[in-house]
Amino acid sequence: MMRSIKRLALRGLRPVMTAAAAAAAFSACASQMARVPPRLDLATYDRVALVTFTADPSKSSLGQLATERFAEEVLASQSGFELLELGPADSSVARLLAEGDAPAAAQELGRARKIPAVFFGQLAVSNTKPHGSVGAGGNLNVGATVSGELNVRLLSTSTGGTLWRSSGAASQSVGSLTMNGGRMPSISATDPNAAYASMVDDMVSQVTRDFRPTWVKQ
Repeated sequence: MMRSIKRLALRGLRPVMTAAAAAAAFSACASQMARVPPRLDLATYDRVALVTFTADPSKSSLGQLATERFAEEVLASQSGFELLELGPADSSVARLLAEGDAPAAAQELGRARKIPAVFFGQLAVSNTKPHGSVGAGGNLNVGATVSGELNVRLLSTSTGGTLWRSSGAASQSVGSLTMNGGRMPSISATDPNAAYASMVDDMVSQVTRDFRPTWVKQ
């Protein structure tokens, strides 16, 4: 009788012990992960300006899109600061940026807006570029891609010095045609506007990585 009672007691304890062991294992795994703060904490600046990124005139809408996506990513990643979003820079700042004198442009904005730091960015995107190859047996593979590069800097408005900088690059396929011997050709196509938007999202994600916290194993 006593043996039966012991068996029943052990059976009742097994689920509890299993759950406890699982909880302990999970806790051990969790304890091995540590949160690493963002590399750049914008709260230390209190107020930061963001000037619409420059781009080729024919791609100005993409420069605006990249700026908006950048602002969204930064604001979603951090808090405790004010982001002053500025449209195309005024004539004096625009002239200095066009001349490649970003430090002077930052100082000009500092005097006008009373801000400690400002983001400047430049977006460069290509037109559609075809490519292709012909293999043995008449195999044909042709297609077209678009590519781009985004460079962003945070400059001090008091000295014009660079406080932070980052860059990102991406490419997207907008169409392809494949023929293998005598088989029917395989054709795919993507809306170029959708390809550009996807490419911008990819580049913005790359350049904003320093604003996001990360997790590492201890």
